[in-house]
Amino acid sequence: MRGSKPLLAFVLAFAGAVISLRALGAGISVTPAVAVGPQYGSAHVYVASEDRDRFVESFLATFGGSRSQPALLQITPTPSQTMWQAVTTPVGLLSVFAFKTPIPYPFGSERTGYLVSDMDTAVRSAIEQGADLQVAVFPDPIGRDAIIAWPGGLRMQLYSHTKPPQAPPLETIPENRVYISAARADTFIKDFLGFAHGKVTSDERSAPGIEVGQIGEMYRRVRIDSLFGKFAVLVTDGHLPYPYGREIMGYEVANLAETLSKAQAAGVTVLVQPYNAESRRAAMMRFPGGYIAEIHSALRQ
Repeated sequence: MRGSKPLLAFVLAFAGAVISLRALGAGISVTPAVAVGPQYGSAHVYVASEDRDRFVESFLATFGGSRSQPALLQITPTPSQTMWQAVTTPVGLLSVFAFKTPIPYPFGSERTGYLVSDMDTAVRSAIEQGADLQVAVFPDPIGRDAIIAWPGGLRMQLYSHTKPPQAPPLETIPENRVYISAARADTFIKDFLGFAHGKVTSDERSAPGIEVGQIGEMYRRVRIDSLFGKFAVLVTDGHLPYPYGREIMGYEVANLAETLSKAQAAGVTVLVQPYNAESRRAAMMRFPGGYIAEIHSALRQ
């Protein structure tokens, strides 16, 4: 059968192409899952030593929760000292750093820290999915750490504990607000989804610009859920009025007006007065020491 060899070659080539396409299509789910839970995702807050107590007290007065005892630690791979304190609230975890020494680069530019089940696997997976390892794995007093950067510039710290921590679920999961350019947005989303094993819950290409200070305009907003937590990818042209782009997290509360009242009584400044946008009522505020946050509640239907 003279035609059998060409036919066989065609079948094999076609099968190989199908396998390649399937592998490409499954590329966002081939790396191991390493996230532990959103209650272990901490916003990294850097404040001056003289502002630490005021900041912690104001944050707890606003959201409730508890704090750890402050501890003087070396938490970077090169010599440094910081007073560190954990703040645990129903709406999210904070790691508060008040350095006694100059802050080694690039510490201070990472926005968040995420607990992973296995550090070596997490770093390898992040690199495979397009992240840059900016600070190689190093030990800390209770585990190991690394800093990675994603396309578009988002830096985050990964951490693992020698003794696994135990924390209850959050009442509401904070939303990591990632500002990124249109040129890098799709690459970041694809790469991060592959690492986080997450899913896009909405991709609104005509979101109201008031959400990013661009009143009367529209922009693209992509929301992502994963075991690391929630992400809002805010795709803008960078023409952002203060304080947009300076906030790290968006915190969800049951009653925005009541929470803002508590915040102001504790010395927090409301930078953007409450406004309605789609299904939310939101505001922006600055805590003593400079930490800026978005805060929102669901609009009643």
